[in-house]
Amino acid sequence: MRRVVVTGMAGLTSLGDSLDTVLPALHAGKTGIRYMNEWEQYVDMSTRLGGPADWFSTQKLYPRQQMRSMGRVAALMVHTAERALEDAGLRDDPVVKSGRTGVAAGSSYGSTPATLDFVSFLEEGKAGKLNATSYIRMMSHTAPVNMAVFFGLQGRVITTSSACTSSSQGIGYSFEAIRSGAADIMIAGGSDEFCPTMSMVFDRLYATSTHNDDPAHAVRPFDQGRDGLVIGEAAGVLILEELEHALARGATPLAEIAGFSTNCDGAHISQPSKDTQIHVVRQALDIAGMAPSDVDWISGHGTGTVTGDVVESQATAAVFGDGVPFHSLKGHFGHTLGACGAIEAWLGIEMMRQGSIPATANLKNVDPKCADLDYVMGDSRKVGQGSFVSNNFAFGGINTSLVIKAI
Repeated sequence: MRRVVVTGMAGLTSLGDSLDTVLPALHAGKTGIRYMNEWEQYVDMSTRLGGPADWFSTQKLYPRQQMRSMGRVAALMVHTAERALEDAGLRDDPVVKSGRTGVAAGSSYGSTPATLDFVSFLEEGKAGKLNATSYIRMMSHTAPVNMAVFFGLQGRVITTSSACTSSSQGIGYSFEAIRSGAADIMIAGGSDEFCPTMSMVFDRLYATSTHNDDPAHAVRPFDQGRDGLVIGEAAGVLILEELEHALARGATPLAEIAGFSTNCDGAHISQPSKDTQIHVVRQALDIAGMAPSDVDWISGHGTGTVTGDVVESQATAAVFGDGVPFHSLKGHFGHTLGACGAIEAWLGIEMMRQGSIPATANLKNVDPKCADLDYVMGDSRKVGQGSFVSNNFAFGGINTSLVIKAI
C-alpha cells in the first residue's frame, strides 16, 4: 500500500500566518477574537464577537486578471496553497502540471459579496452589478477551482464543501487518492472568509457566545461556563505526496497521514451522535493499524457549544479512556468552519514535532456533563512525538477523523 506523507504546509488565522508567530501565541494563551463594532447594525444578532484575519488584504495580492474569479475565500486559499507549495519545494516544479497532481479542498460557502449581487438582481431586476465571474466567486467550489486554474493543475479536483469538515475531508480524500494510485501529489485544505451571515447561522441556533464584554475569554470549550462558539477566519493547506515520489525528488517528509475515516450520523441535521463519532475514530485507527494506546494526544473539535462538547467528550472517552491528553484550539481563534481541520493539522504537525501542545483556551472548570478525559488545562503540556488524532464534526452529522504520525 502506498504511504502518504506531508511535504509542505501553510496556514493563516486571526493570530497570523507564521508558525513562529501563531504557536507562541497559543502557548501563551492568547486569542485572536475581538468585539465587532461594525456589527452594531445587526440588531437581531446576539453575538458581537468574531475572529477575522484583519491583517490579510487581497488588494494587489495578484494581478487583476488573476483576481477576477477570486472572492476573498478563494484568495485566502490560493495564497495559502502557494506558500504550502513553496514549503514543499514544488511551486515551480513541472510535476504540478503533469496531471498527477490534484486538489481536494473546500469551504462552507463561496464569497458573500458576489451572492449579494445576485440578490440585488432578484430584488431589483437589474443585472448591473453582475459580470462574467460573479458566479465563479459565489459557487461553493470556488476555492479548489481557482487553485486548479492558478497553478495549472490537470489532475482531479475534489470539492469538499461540508462546513466544519471541509478541510479534514480534503486531507482525507487526498490521502485516499494518493494511496489508491490515482495521484502522486494532492493539495489539500480549506478556507472560509469572515462574514456575519456565518455567525447568524449559529446565532439562530442559540449556539453563539454572547460574552460580548470579554472577547478574549468568550470561547470556553468543555468549560462549565461556556455558552457557544465564535466564528473565525482562516485558511489551511497541506501538500500530500506519495512517500517514494517525495524521496525521489529529495523532499523531506514532515509527517505521515496514516489513517482517515468519514461517516454520517444519518439522524439529525445539527444534533451530533456519539455512536457514529466513536465509529469514525475507531475506523481511522484501524486503517492506520494503530490502537488507541498508540496515540500520544488528541486534537478535539471543541467548538464551545453546550451539546457538541458533551457528545464529543463522551465519544472520545469511549475510544481512548482518560489516559490520552486532549485539547482543542478553537478557543484561540474561533471556529474557522471550512478551514478548521487543515488549521488544526498544520499546527498539530508542528506541535508533534516539538513535543508540546497548548492548553485549551479558557478551560477552567470542566462541565460535569462532559466525560472524564485528560483535559489539557492551564499550562502547555509535553507530549510524545509519535502520533496524534485530529477529529472534526459538521452540520449534517458529518464526522471525520485523521491519524497523523511522525516519520
